[in-house]
Amino acid sequence: MSTKPTKATITFDNGAKPIELPVLSGTAGNDVIDIRTLGKHDVYTYDPGFMATAACQSNITYIDGEKGLLLHRGYPIEQLAEHCDFLEVSYLLMYGELPNATQKAEFTSRITGHTMLHDQLSNIFRGFRRDAHPMAVMIGVVGSMSAFYFDSMDVYNPEHRETSAFRLLAKMPTIAAWSYKYNLGHPFMHPKNKLNYAENFMHMMFATPCEEYTPNPILARAFEKILILHADHEQNASTSTVRLVGSSGANPFASISAGIASLWGPAHGGANEATLKMLEEMGDVSRIDQFIKRAKDKTDSFRLMGFGHRVYRSMDPRASIMQKTCYEVLNELGLHDDPIFKLAMQLEKIALEDDYFVSKKLYPNVDFYSGIVMRAMGIPNSMFTAIFALARTAGWIAQWSEMNADPEHKIGRPRQLYTGEARREFVPIGKRT
Repeated sequence: MSTKPTKATITFDNGAKPIELPVLSGTAGNDVIDIRTLGKHDVYTYDPGFMATAACQSNITYIDGEKGLLLHRGYPIEQLAEHCDFLEVSYLLMYGELPNATQKAEFTSRITGHTMLHDQLSNIFRGFRRDAHPMAVMIGVVGSMSAFYFDSMDVYNPEHRETSAFRLLAKMPTIAAWSYKYNLGHPFMHPKNKLNYAENFMHMMFATPCEEYTPNPILARAFEKILILHADHEQNASTSTVRLVGSSGANPFASISAGIASLWGPAHGGANEATLKMLEEMGDVSRIDQFIKRAKDKTDSFRLMGFGHRVYRSMDPRASIMQKTCYEVLNELGLHDDPIFKLAMQLEKIALEDDYFVSKKLYPNVDFYSGIVMRAMGIPNSMFTAIFALARTAGWIAQWSEMNADPEHKIGRPRQLYTGEARREFVPIGKRT
């Protein structure tokens, strides 16, 4: 019977004294070698992309990429998406337990009380060009909140952290929707607190002062699932960015703004936007074969967007949930004959049956389906990543709060493997060749 190791030893081929390091075990996942004392021995590790490095302890989210498992505080994402709304999941991420009825009502009420933006924040929006990408606007507006809500920015005060968390969760839908309205040149629509979280966002996105807007309940629930499925995903690039920026004691608005900037990249949150651009480039089912051929060609730089995942080595557990939601939305809106949706469904079929994609486990991921759902709902491509940021705010603030409450947390300071010039002496300009 095997037992877990409690220590590891590093030996050197030059006869230097071996280094003993403790081995730590979590409640799930791989053991980790605690390398914090390596610097005392004048040696560090080299791990580009942090593929094998745990930068923090966390009890919020756990992913097992081999098994296709995603847990929030121990609860499988499938159960949360089926039975919870987004604010319940947000409460779980923040406090560690699902709320009872009283706790949920109080939490919802506190979020609702913060949905409006400071009136002067509208001036920040107007400083941008009308054609500015919504993510650029969100980065600027969220960062500027530190100039308006400075009464709760003591990151070491639990009450201040909680108030900032409420503000960010409550105001992010307003900021995202207004970024879209500003693009269009439409008047900003203020939140309606009688609506739930998802419905309120849809109201602010699609309503105008000219007529009443009533969110379609099937579309609202689909949007709710998009939010839940994107709420947190362990130590990804944007979450790590929030933690790294926050590790310096930076205020929550600066930290979350940095997370939004990180999320914007096409390899991260921009993947669903890139997926729809790819489908639009394909244009028609008749052109699928040539793109599939390119995807299989190792010498071609083209890659199928929306397939495969850096972490999951089997089906993304969120994708199967979003797949079902995708068909519900298409049925509700009668969009099965739309050329782009026909193309997407045919591409899905090929990816799930073709030996090349199956052998490489290049299954459709959550970005593939969520992009299709949002397009069907009338949400433009440019807003896809903004909605991802809206959803991920729940995870970011939970991770940021956890880090600031951790007595062991330190300012982030990665090391490097220096490969530049060694020391050399300065040469006056007249003597340089």
